[in-house]
Amino acid sequence: MGFALVILLGTALLLLPVSIKDGATVTFIDALFTSTSAVCVTGLIAIDTADHFTVFGQTVVAALIQIGGLGVTSIGAGLIIAARKRIGIKGRVLVKESFNVDSFKGMVRLVKAVLLMTLCFESAGLILSFIVFVQDYPPLQALGISAFHSIAAFNNSGFDILGGMRNLIPYQSNVLLNLTTCGLIIFGGLGFLVILDILKKRSFRKLSLHSKVVITTSVILLIAGTLLLKATEDISWLGAFFHSVSARTAGFSTYPIGEFSNAGLFTLILLMFIGASPGSTGGGIKTSTFFVLMQEVRSLFTKKHIGAFHRSIPAECLSRASIISLLSLLLVCVGTFLLCILEPDCSFIQLFFEEVSAFGTVGLSTGITPTLCDGSKLVLIFTMFAGRVGMFTLLSIWIDRPAPNAHYTEESITIG
Repeated sequence: MGFALVILLGTALLLLPVSIKDGATVTFIDALFTSTSAVCVTGLIAIDTADHFTVFGQTVVAALIQIGGLGVTSIGAGLIIAARKRIGIKGRVLVKESFNVDSFKGMVRLVKAVLLMTLCFESAGLILSFIVFVQDYPPLQALGISAFHSIAAFNNSGFDILGGMRNLIPYQSNVLLNLTTCGLIIFGGLGFLVILDILKKRSFRKLSLHSKVVITTSVILLIAGTLLLKATEDISWLGAFFHSVSARTAGFSTYPIGEFSNAGLFTLILLMFIGASPGSTGGGIKTSTFFVLMQEVRSLFTKKHIGAFHRSIPAECLSRASIISLLSLLLVCVGTFLLCILEPDCSFIQLFFEEVSAFGTVGLSTGITPTLCDGSKLVLIFTMFAGRVGMFTLLSIWIDRPAPNAHYTEESITIG
């Protein structure tokens, strides 16, 4: 409900005359699409942010990205702490669920650490980005672009305010901006708990199993994505690495995605579907979910228990990972089917790419988003919302039944 209310508030603010540039037209559906994309830290755009919105409107978009990335709960708890009031039991429960932690211990310290960490990373990103943008824009404008870009990158949202639907294509060879953006995306996608664990333990061997799984899976996906994109596309190694990072729910691009081959687009689809890590600013089914599923496949062939790094993984984790993956795949399939009906002139790979990008809250597009009809935009709006909030959360609104005490007699069925 919190995310939904922020999206509606953002839509109303973006429709104000002070938010819209003279001569530009912003419809309700486009404002709703932009607000949803910002709050769900996606980056898909039906209209160009720089060409249609004033500085006030762009500030609203940046604020929506920040709220969406940190989470409504974190922002609310931060405001309560700033007002020097106590966070009640209900508030602590929401924070606990928001960050996917197992205990109520240190909730206030966790919120403070997350807000401070966000400020530090985004400040560093602002400074490094400013060094690049000040070479092409007046200092004050370069500062605004740098602040917007740093917020969007750390929160894994592919918005830009360079204009002309260009994204970062003009800077595809700029090593500093590419690496700065990649750094913000990677740390934003690792998850706050993993970053705190790294800062506290400072040794891979001492890290928690969750942190080890997230780091290992992230590195493997980044390397595999870079190699596959370099093999399938005529781009530089820097471009291949950048898009391998960006496909993990960020949505920035330094090359036109619409010119990628089907093999390259499919590589990006796989990376987008897996996404970032739990408790991060990114979406997708999450790296830990993918890791658990791969461990289950490995255990079937090796006849060993599911586990890693000398630790066993509970059966509950496997069950949850399977359900999340199945529900996510179902959502993507239904969304793609509806888009195929509504957009018969677009190719299947374009629509499939668009739907997975919305689900993974990525923001990459082959360029068809502005041309979609209102019905297709509504499909993507729901997909972005479901991808950010999570299928488990949405289903829990309607499904809240106690576990039955009685069970039927078991009988096996043939699988495979």
